[in-house]
Amino acid sequence: MYERILVPTDGSAGVERAIEQAVSLASVHGASVHAVFVVNTASFASLPMETSWEGVSDMLREDGEEALERVRAIAARHDVEVETALIEGTPSKEVVRYATEEGCDLIVMGTHGRGGIDRLLLGSVAERVVRGSPVPVLTVRVREEDLE
Repeated sequence: MYERILVPTDGSAGVERAIEQAVSLASVHGASVHAVFVVNTASFASLPMETSWEGVSDMLREDGEEALERVRAIAARHDVEVETALIEGTPSKEVVRYATEEGCDLIVMGTHGRGGIDRLLLGSVAERVVRGSPVPVLTVRVREEDLE
């Protein structure tokens, strides 16, 4: 049923539930996992001009490599093939673009499950991916205890 499963990661402890779900599904279906970390370039816009853009970019890329390494480790435990990519841009747009261009047939991603005013004010990457994705999206609720 699935051949390529995309799992976006932000490196947080909570997203590990989504990674485990993606890897388990890949194992059952004989699929590969594609893991992406998106360096959110929109976050640079709020930085003072004198801030070293290069330093911030390097730090975010380092965080991304660590997050992708965690996916590689989980996939290796289950003997699942994994491809990783570090991408720059707007997270929701880049996740949908990657899924489309790489022929992924499922996206598995964590969501905080915020509702009401929190979602209105903070937005939801998962919600934007669900609305914009041409392929199915499985959202995995991130538990509060996973965030501590």
